[in-house]
Amino acid sequence: MNCYLIRGVAFVWIVNFVPCAFGMVVSEQTGFDLTEKFLLRKGTVTEDLPSFRLGSSPLIKPTKSIFPDGLSNEYSLVTIFRVRRTTKKDRWYLWQIFDQSGSSQVSVVVDGDKKAVEFSSEGLLKNSFRYTFKSRDLHALFDRQWHKLGISVHSDTVSIYVDCTLAEKKMTDERDGIDLNGRTLISTRVEDGRPVDVLVLVPIFKS
Repeated sequence: MNCYLIRGVAFVWIVNFVPCAFGMVVSEQTGFDLTEKFLLRKGTVTEDLPSFRLGSSPLIKPTKSIFPDGLSNEYSLVTIFRVRRTTKKDRWYLWQIFDQSGSSQVSVVVDGDKKAVEFSSEGLLKNSFRYTFKSRDLHALFDRQWHKLGISVHSDTVSIYVDCTLAEKKMTDERDGIDLNGRTLISTRVEDGRPVDVLVLVPIFKS
């Protein structure tokens, strides 16, 4: 396993059609690294781990360059991060896709003030659904230590894992597809659209 230290952004690994088990090893054939999709620039090396410097520019890309074949109905996101003292109460998008008009289609929000994680999606009738996860197991994500957050999205459920352990699971409504002509962002504060200041350790699994 190769690990990369990223300053100022949360890494997201998208995996299509995977079982609901975050202890597994994910091969490159089933997932990809969004640090590559967003062309993050390598910076210095810290503790023998290469880092990426992001600057202050918004981390936004055309959706079709990230998901050229669209987004599967079932997928998972995994990130390992540590919030910093100045950002542990921030509310920020781990990941968001919005359409041409700017309307959100799917998103994951980390809310430090409420110690919660939110998953939002657009329904078949263009109505919005928001599922808020408030399990006490999520509180660990905000203690300024390293933790692994996993989100498993299936056709009728969304499950949240903390450090490979199921924290909470909710039933969901049927979701609509995404607009490939829209845009995708990662690791951005909800308040002002700036990159959030967190530290992230990225696991890259090789088959």
